[in-house]
Amino acid sequence: MKKVHFIAIGGSAMHNLAIALKLKGYHVTGSDDEIFSPSKERLDKYGLLPEKTGWNTELITPDLDSVIVGMHAREDNPELLKAQELGLKIFSYPEYIYEQTKDKTRVVIGGSHGKTSITSMILHVLNQLGINHDYMVGAQLEGFECMVKLSEDAKIAVLEGDEYLSSPIDRRPKFHLYHPDIALLSGIAWDHINVFPTFENYVEQFQIFVDKIEPNGTIVYYEGDKNVKKVATNAREDVTQIPYNTPDYTIENGTTFLLTENKKYPLLIFGEHNLQNLNGAMQVCKAIGIKSEDFLQAIQSFKGASKRLELVKKDDSFALYKDFAHSPSKLKATTQAVKQQYPSRELIACMELHTFSSLNKAFLSQYKGAMQNADIAFVYFNPKTLTHKKLENITPEEVKKAFATDNITIYTDSNKLVEDLKKINWNNKNLLMMSSGNFDGIDFEELAERLRK
Repeated sequence: MKKVHFIAIGGSAMHNLAIALKLKGYHVTGSDDEIFSPSKERLDKYGLLPEKTGWNTELITPDLDSVIVGMHAREDNPELLKAQELGLKIFSYPEYIYEQTKDKTRVVIGGSHGKTSITSMILHVLNQLGINHDYMVGAQLEGFECMVKLSEDAKIAVLEGDEYLSSPIDRRPKFHLYHPDIALLSGIAWDHINVFPTFENYVEQFQIFVDKIEPNGTIVYYEGDKNVKKVATNAREDVTQIPYNTPDYTIENGTTFLLTENKKYPLLIFGEHNLQNLNGAMQVCKAIGIKSEDFLQAIQSFKGASKRLELVKKDDSFALYKDFAHSPSKLKATTQAVKQQYPSRELIACMELHTFSSLNKAFLSQYKGAMQNADIAFVYFNPKTLTHKKLENITPEEVKKAFATDNITIYTDSNKLVEDLKKINWNNKNLLMMSSGNFDGIDFEELAERLRK
C-alpha cells in the first residue's frame, strides 16, 4: 500500500485528490491550519479529516512514498521543510496528477474561461456512453461523488487545465505540467494579474501549454478568439489543428436547439458561449473516437456545471441564475446569454468584484462595457476584501467609471443590495447573480423565494 501525505489537505482540489487516492487503496494522511465546508465534511466522511488543526511534523516519516503540497502552504511550512530534509519525493498537485496519468491518453482543457463547462460536457458524454476514464475537474458536478478519479485500468484521463501556479515551491502554471495528447483552448482573456503582470506575459503561458503537447498530438481551439487562434496555429508541424466556432442553433419557446444538416437537438443549456463550449467538447470527443451523432444524443441531458449559468428558481415570469463569472469577457457572455434566451424579459444582473484581479485598480478598466447587455446592473464589492488582499483602496466612483455604462449602480453593503432587490417587482424579469464568491453569504435559493413573495 502506497503512503501519501497532503500538506494543506483542505483545499478544494487537494481534498478531492486525497479522497481519490483513498478510494484507489492508498494510505492517505494530511494536515492543514484551516479547513472549511464542504471540504471538512467530505474529508470526515472518508476518514481523512486531521485529528487536530495545524501542522504536525510527526506525520512526515521516512516511509512516505510521496508528499503532495498545496498552494495554501508556505515555503517555510514545517512539514515541507522536514520532507525536504528527509529527501522525500515532493509533488505539487498537478505534478502528482501527471504522475498518475502519464501512461494514459491525457485530454487537457485550457483557457481563461469555459474550462469547467467543457470538461464537464466531455465527462457527461463519456459517462452516458459507458466509456471508462479518469478525470480531474474544478467544480462539483451532479452525479459525481468526487471531482478526481484515478484508476489503474482507464486508458483516458480528462483534466481541467488551470493556468494558476502549481505550489509555493513550484511557480509554473498547473497546465504546463500535464503534457496533453489532446489539448483544447477556449479563450484567452487577461486574468491573475498578481502573477502575470502584463497581458503579453499571460498569453505566453498558453503558448508554452501548446508547446508541451505530446508528439503527434492535437490542439482543438476556438477560432473566434484571435489570441487563441494565434497561439494554436503556432503549434509544431506534428500537432494536428482542429478549429471550432459557434454551431448553428435556434431558440424556440425558451429552449435552445442545436441544428445539424438533418436534425434539431434540444438542449438544457443555452447561450452562445455554452454552444461554443459544446462544439469544442464535441471536437475533443471526436478526436478520441466518439461519433458526432453519439455525442449529440448524449449531450442533450447535460444540465451544466455547478455555478455555471446554474438555474436556482424559475416560474412563468421569473428566473434566477447564478454564475461563477467574474472576468470581463465572462460577464459579457453570461449577460448576453440570459438576455438572448429571454428577449422579452428585463434582465437585472448583479456581480461581485471578489478576485485579486477584479479588485486591482490597474485592472478595473478592463471592465468597460462588461455589463451593457443587462437592463439594470448592480456591482458589489466589500472594502474589507481589499484590506484582506492587501490591495489599494478603490471607490464606488472609480468602479462606476471603469464599467463606463449608465445602467450601473455600485454597492459596498450586500445587505443594502438585497434590500433594493426586494423592492423590485419581479414579474417578467430575470435576476443573474455573478461572482467567484457569494456576496458575503447570500443564500440564493432563499433570495429567490423572498423575491417571488
